[in-house]
Amino acid sequence: MNFLKPEGPISREADRLWDITFLISVVVFFLVEGALVWILVKFREGAQRGEPKQVHGHTRFEILWTIIPVLLLVGVAYITVPVIFTQAREPEGALKVEVIGHQWWWEYKYDSGVVTANELHIPTDRPVLLELKSVDVIHSYWIPKLAGKQDVVPGRVNHLTIEATEPGTYLGQCAEYCGLSHANMRATAVAHEPADFDTWVQEQLADSANDPLAAEGRELFLNGKFADDQQCIACHAVKGTPAQGIVGPNLTHLGSRERFAGSMFERTDENLAAWLEDPPAQKPGSKMPDLDLTDEQITALVAYLQSLK
Repeated sequence: MNFLKPEGPISREADRLWDITFLISVVVFFLVEGALVWILVKFREGAQRGEPKQVHGHTRFEILWTIIPVLLLVGVAYITVPVIFTQAREPEGALKVEVIGHQWWWEYKYDSGVVTANELHIPTDRPVLLELKSVDVIHSYWIPKLAGKQDVVPGRVNHLTIEATEPGTYLGQCAEYCGLSHANMRATAVAHEPADFDTWVQEQLADSANDPLAAEGRELFLNGKFADDQQCIACHAVKGTPAQGIVGPNLTHLGSRERFAGSMFERTDENLAAWLEDPPAQKPGSKMPDLDLTDEQITALVAYLQSLK
């Protein structure tokens, strides 16, 4: 998550502005601090010299140290404002993705009909326009190596354009305090070569796989009732099944994701089992309750979830 090592044209443009303004700041800092030290040494007087002469202003100096900062700020604005307006415009040929912030995970909806969670998949060398929304409180979407931060505000739509030039996984984070598990609301962007991205889209549009070995888990997921008569399908969706819940993440292809629970955990059998055993213990404030599952039920559900390729 090093924003000083940009890996896309949008983040590189911001990094260029950072380099210029940082250089200006360093020059101003050393000039001002150097002048201060010189004045302290040059005009120091001993403790026995009495009260110093009172000075009530110097018009020429005051005009000078007003004009210089103004000119510096005008110069910074001259190179910054065009970048702001350029990045605020919708780029041509952009892939549009709706990003919905939840406490404490990210939901992604593509124009193609793909709905997924926690991992944003994008093609390389193509701008991606994110339409940012929130269903609860203010969040902030931030993938440091690809773009700057953008607030995600309930009741309005904000936009952010990102772009990656190289395939890879780029880590991010919610950058606005949003409640108990704010620090655990992570984000992941996975960039693919264009052909690989098209393949990923087609795989996501397909129904989830049904592994016969996970049949028991599938039955529990679709029809099981647990603590306080709660059901998995009341909150989660799996394409091609009766499960169409919208409260929690869409799990259709969970088995193809690297992480889960707001990109907090790697998708391993052990981590899934620990999550199902007691979600709030794994992620404070989790809206998924402890369903009081038995070890046998957890094993069956893990097998089913891992089969959702």
